Amino acid sequence: MEQAAKTPPRRLERRAAKRFPLEQEVRFRLFNRNGTEFGLGKTVNMSSRGVLIRTDHQLMPGDRVEVSVNWPVRLNNECPLKLVATGRVVRAQPGQAAILIERYEFRTQGSLALAGAARI
Repeated sequence: MEQAAKTPPRRLERRAAKRFPLEQEVRFRLFNRNGTEFGLGKTVNMSSRGVLIRTDHQLMPGDRVEVSVNWPVRLNNECPLKLVATGRVVRAQPGQAAILIERYEFRTQGSLALAGAARI
């Protein structure tokens, strides 16, 4: 008697929000016992509840962070926007960290940012 081929079990998606691929520069501020540290990286994907980033900076689960991402869409097709979000690292491995967004806001980028000044 032949055995029916087993199909691999489906991996259940536990995320509450759909992730979208988005590669943008990200600047972040890490708040820890030693004070505030700053870092750079790139987004891998984002949702309304979280962001996955690539960075050389070692982030640890539980770390509190503020991230700043240049938004790919402009306000009224003219004014550059920046997403500024605060949250905590929920998962990390060398080179990547997943951040749960607890609060966010969109900010317009002022004339200094347009001239190339780096601000969070």
